[in-house]
Amino acid sequence: MIVALAIAAATLRLAPPAALVPVWLPFALAALALAWPALRPVSVTRDDTLPALAVVLSSIGLAVVARLEPDLAQKQIVWVAFSLVLSIAAGPAFARFRVLAAYKYIWILGSIILFVALALFGQEVNGARLWIRAGPIQFEPVELIKLFIVLFMASYLAETADVIAQTRPWSLRANAKYLGPLFLGWGVSMAMLVFERDLGMATLLLGTFVAMLYVPTRRFDLVVGASAIFGAAAWWAATHYSYVERRIAVWRDPFADPLGAGYQAVQSLFSLANGGLFGTGFGLGRPDYIPSVATDYVYAAYGEEWGAFGSIALLGIFLAIVLRALRVAQRQPDLYAKLLATGLAAVFGFQIVIIVGGVLRLFPLTGITLPFVSYGGSSLVTNYLLVALVWAISSEPKRAADAA
Repeated sequence: MIVALAIAAATLRLAPPAALVPVWLPFALAALALAWPALRPVSVTRDDTLPALAVVLSSIGLAVVARLEPDLAQKQIVWVAFSLVLSIAAGPAFARFRVLAAYKYIWILGSIILFVALALFGQEVNGARLWIRAGPIQFEPVELIKLFIVLFMASYLAETADVIAQTRPWSLRANAKYLGPLFLGWGVSMAMLVFERDLGMATLLLGTFVAMLYVPTRRFDLVVGASAIFGAAAWWAATHYSYVERRIAVWRDPFADPLGAGYQAVQSLFSLANGGLFGTGFGLGRPDYIPSVATDYVYAAYGEEWGAFGSIALLGIFLAIVLRALRVAQRQPDLYAKLLATGLAAVFGFQIVIIVGGVLRLFPLTGITLPFVSYGGSSLVTNYLLVALVWAISSEPKRAADAA
């Protein structure tokens, strides 16, 4: 963490000083970051690289947002502080994470309640209903929902994975018995996400679902079936919602309407091309030509000023978190802990693939944020909790860790 804070300090020195106010707040963030790994139980050892990498990514995100939108950076630094406080406060509860397995249906119920609240009180922006506003605070319920789905699937599969693995694909009755609750929970989430026109989060949940289902059962037919269901739902949304249809049209040919619907995508491509291999230098590019650059296209802004090599280095940090989370899963003695860490690694990794692939035009762009880097309080809080939970799962008694 000390090394991470040194990197963060060097990174934040690049940001405009007026964007990170009050002056004492970065020092408070450093104190919170040091307290986070220091407050772990003395009888265990954990993978302290995980919180350190989260702090490094947050500092990069703060510097980029401060360069793009100084007003947003003042809000972002408050959200980082709140996320650190919440991660520290949740530490004792996360240390007893196996207790969460007893509440598997509560997570699905919570997801449905959040979706209903979004349908009733959500705000529609650019054709998608993703946010709920409560006074001055605006948050995205789907950020919490993705964690709820992982918690539900880990609990359910820990009890039924062996039976599902042994069930023959053609045994409809047995499959319906053991896969029914699983597909019901996932199907409700899919239906709600399509209803809210948020196919990006639906894609993220699909990737997480098939990864968690395949790991303990090795049933490829379930992966194909879930993908087919999602494909049908996505086709229906693309043919019935102009918002989704427009996103796909821009992905196929952004230059068909470069001053209208394709303007944002075209400008992001110009930014990436302008960055080349080494970038223009921090503060020397023109990513401000891209609308909503601090949220949807922050990766393009980063790529312009840090170049392809800097972008690959950023992806390397993300990859390190995913690989270390999978390593945590591999070292767990019980199936629930293995599945929970695997699901958290999957939801984090697929989120990066979807948003970066959208910016690079590998897929249609969706409204998913780049974890820790894009502006957004809901995303910051959720991803800090995700890292804090994986960090808690990595706990090992000191003697066992020394022996290993």
